[in-house]
Amino acid sequence: MNDNETHPYTLEIIPPKADGGSYQWAIRKHGKLAQRSDRNHHSEAKARENGMAQIEKLLSGFGDR
Repeated sequence: MNDNETHPYTLEIIPPKADGGSYQWAIRKHGKLAQRSDRNHHSEAKARENGMAQIEKLLSGFGDR
């Protein structure tokens, strides 16, 4: 997915602060923080995969009341 397909959301991958640390992700809506990962991911690819899955849920309206 590119940014046009995930609009208004963007995914930011946060690298580990120390060697051997875990990756995190943050989802932004129009630049403002909307959601952060609650789990540690051992690779950038896993963090990206999990973050994109969350964006797909947001775009589908999952969890809307």
